[in-house]
Amino acid sequence: MHGLINRAIERFARDSYGDALWRDVIGRLGLGYDTFEPMMRYDAEVTQQLLAALGTRLDRSRDDLLEDIGTYLVSHRAVEPIRRLLRFSGVDFVDFLHALEDLPDRARLAVDELDLPSLTLHGHGAGLYRLEVGRGAPGELRFGHVMMGILRAMADDYGALVVLDHRGATATHEMIEVQLLDARFASGREFDLGAGRSAG
Repeated sequence: MHGLINRAIERFARDSYGDALWRDVIGRLGLGYDTFEPMMRYDAEVTQQLLAALGTRLDRSRDDLLEDIGTYLVSHRAVEPIRRLLRFSGVDFVDFLHALEDLPDRARLAVDELDLPSLTLHGHGAGLYRLEVGRGAPGELRFGHVMMGILRAMADDYGALVVLDHRGATATHEMIEVQLLDARFASGREFDLGAGRSAG
């Protein structure tokens, strides 16, 4: 597992619940270290053990925990660059949905060895979409519920009203149903394409 994945889980725990909780969780695993290096690779079992220990400590199911992590990746100020990367996908939530299929390739442009699951969007009319999230090898992290959190947070970011439903998994992919009820339900969060650039 790429270190960025484990590092994201670490940042979620630290930023959301504090360093003391993180030290408690990571200490129970007996790994001999208490932080993850973003550019290293780790055995997939370490990630699974980490999620299990964190879920037990927070009394959260695996699926709910992964969705919380997905929401964190978009909404927390500590990881604002991820939100900005996703907002460059389009001017509204529909544009964002249609740009999702390019996300794994865009991520690899930034980090060559980061293999995100394939994303395939199917439109069914009347605001109904189905997103297929590819599954990796047995034991690898399933990203469907992480995408649920990302989709929910991005809908809020764009001011769209959506209903999301994880429709289960096959041997090759997970299926998320997205029902867009109102693309302009609220004003959404402010976003400036030029933010972060130095003046002059």
